Amino acid sequence: MERQISKSLNVNDYEVLIRKRGEGKYASYCPQLNFMIAGEEHEQVYGLMIEKINSHIESLNTTK
Repeated sequence: MERQISKSLNVNDYEVLIRKRGEGKYASYCPQLNFMIAGEEHEQVYGLMIEKINSHIESLNTTK
C-alpha cells in the first residue's frame, strides 16, 4: 500500500514525531510526508523536519 503525501497548505496539519534511539541518536518522522531525518540532537532533528515541512508547503504553493 502506497502512502499518500499530504497536499495541505496548513503547517498545523503536519505532525513531527521524535524518537531517542540512544545517546546522541535521534530521529524525527513526519507521517504526512512519509519522511524521516536522523541526527544527534532533539532540537536538530525537529528543526530540520520543520524546514522540510515548510519547503514542502512552499513547493505546493509554487505548483498551483
